[in-house]
Amino acid sequence: MSRRRQHPSEATSRAVERSAGELSTLASQRMEEHLRWYRDLSAEERSQVGLVAQAGISQFIAWFHQEESHPPSAISIFANAPQELTRSVSLRQTLDLVRTVVDVVESRVEGLAAPGDEQLLRESVLRFSREIAFAAAEVYAGAAEARGAWDARLEALVVDAVLRGEADDSMQSRASALGWGELADVTFVVGSTPTASGGAVPAVDDLRRAVRQHGVEALAIVQRSRLIAILGGTREAPRVVEAVTDCFGPGPIVLGPTVPHLFAAGRSARAALSGLAAAGAWPDAPRVLEADAVLPERALAGDPPARRILVDRIHRPLTAAGHAPLLQTATAYLEHGGSLEATARVLFVHPNTVRYRLGRISDVTGYDLATPREAWAVRIALALGRLAAAPASTGGSGGSGGTRGAGGLGPPGGDGPTTPSRTPRLRPRTTDRSPLEETSKLSPTTS
Repeated sequence: MSRRRQHPSEATSRAVERSAGELSTLASQRMEEHLRWYRDLSAEERSQVGLVAQAGISQFIAWFHQEESHPPSAISIFANAPQELTRSVSLRQTLDLVRTVVDVVESRVEGLAAPGDEQLLRESVLRFSREIAFAAAEVYAGAAEARGAWDARLEALVVDAVLRGEADDSMQSRASALGWGELADVTFVVGSTPTASGGAVPAVDDLRRAVRQHGVEALAIVQRSRLIAILGGTREAPRVVEAVTDCFGPGPIVLGPTVPHLFAAGRSARAALSGLAAAGAWPDAPRVLEADAVLPERALAGDPPARRILVDRIHRPLTAAGHAPLLQTATAYLEHGGSLEATARVLFVHPNTVRYRLGRISDVTGYDLATPREAWAVRIALALGRLAAAPASTGGSGGSGGTRGAGGLGPPGGDGPTTPSRTPRLRPRTTDRSPLEETSKLSPTTS
């Protein structure tokens, strides 16, 4: 049961009411003297803070003068303050403001209160200051919640634009609003969503907090079963991701290549997503891996950029002028199971020559044929390069041939229309015999 507030004397009420202007002036002077952040504000912001302090004093006087006992409503104190003020004045600074006003009023209690009302005036000031503090916390919490929801929507739109490769003006404005307009060294990261996080919001918040401990900014969203993050401001993204693997669910975590800025992150995103899709083909893949580490799997899965990268890194340098012996050595070495002696016999050279050429191949391509996985990548790259460089094939009796140029890095065997053969067939094939058997029946045997 609440206790009715004791009503002050008429003399005390009139004295407090008359002192409104004086108290406001003293509060402004006290803030100017003791609050450095207040002095650093612009003239407009200081005026807004002064209006808040003046509204608080006026509200206290009105509440103190009322006869009925009820909790003071201090929400109206901040009603006229612009929401932008919460960006320039923090909650802690607002509490400093409340404390300053309370100190000013308390210092004037002896001169304002009639005899016997001193304790009542002090209690009223403390009670009202408590309500102001709670009201300020409510205002800042509401502003933070609204700003957080808006930032989350902007964040989702920016990440979605990166996924779509839409580096347009709208993305630039949204990224600038999030503080990513000038952020350099951006890396796209994707893994599975943790199942025990309680939902998308905790997973995103945990990841964002974890990377910020390493001085890295992050945009993060949950897209179905995938947790996607864009890290900015670091060239050591693998190290950072290794430190925050607990924020992801089970399975591989794939990083795309680091790009100069957010507006080039589409390339990093495509590589990371392709790497995540192909990582399952590498049973011994590490938990955290870069997209380039699964280039062979990506190429086999039909990723055109991965195929081009392999051809550009391996096949093209080995087919350059002066590197023909290196290409021959790589081909023979791979075809003979990585045996130096067998390769040397095939090429009619000394094993030390083969060993020297393998070192040169590693220097030229960056891939060591003595490592089984890298040798496999070289084998796939050479096969893709041969397919790309193969001359156009002509259609046979079955009309199944097609033209495959440098752009035909897809799997052999076209699905599109073919050019019909100019040589008429003798008769249609109506049996299930092999082409060789059919040919032997149609052509006389010559000696």
